[in-house]
Amino acid sequence: MLDTRLYHHLVTWLGQWPTKQALQVVGFERRLRPAWDGAIRPAVGIGAPEGVLLSVPPQRVETVRALADLPMPDLLDKLPGAVGYDGWRASGAVFRWTTAPTPLPDAGEWVPVDDPVVPGWLRPFGGEVLIARDEAGRYLAGVGIKRHDQYGNELAVGTETAARGQGLARRLVAQAARRILDEGAVPTYLHDPENLASSKVAEAAGFPDLGWVGYGVFGPEGR
Repeated sequence: MLDTRLYHHLVTWLGQWPTKQALQVVGFERRLRPAWDGAIRPAVGIGAPEGVLLSVPPQRVETVRALADLPMPDLLDKLPGAVGYDGWRASGAVFRWTTAPTPLPDAGEWVPVDDPVVPGWLRPFGGEVLIARDEAGRYLAGVGIKRHDQYGNELAVGTETAARGQGLARRLVAQAARRILDEGAVPTYLHDPENLASSKVAEAAGFPDLGWVGYGVFGPEGR
């Protein structure tokens, strides 16, 4: 049975869930509004065992539906243009979530995003971010939260090259996931299928790969 929080997140994020079709295209006004970072996400989708649901601007539904018979790689190649964003890119990622993070020890502290120690890549997340420091107070690794809605928050993690191999990323991800769950949402985690390091972090932190895929159309910033 699908977790209630995840169900409400998908409905709020995509405009509808579940799908019973191999590919279902729905129009949703949210695709016209800024996302967690202020950028537009003109197409967002989730692929699950029962099918794929793509959420697009309402006025682009028929244009995207005309691509429905294409193999997914070809559909993704044409999707940016179909939603009115030629020159952008579409991609798929492994989509994971958890309601039971691995009980790893905490590795970091929550600090305001404008704290001087927070690196530039974490600042767009806003609010508080979770960071690990060395004994001298220097930044080692961190997690930001993409606050999609009140039901689902996506985690992003990064570790400095010199600090890799110490298990910091998995501990930080599990720690951040516990906080999200405590706040009443479900933590999600997306990564490129070829990113084996990120895959290992997710597995170790308690985010299983259940065969789900997240799809999106992204601008030059690529987030």
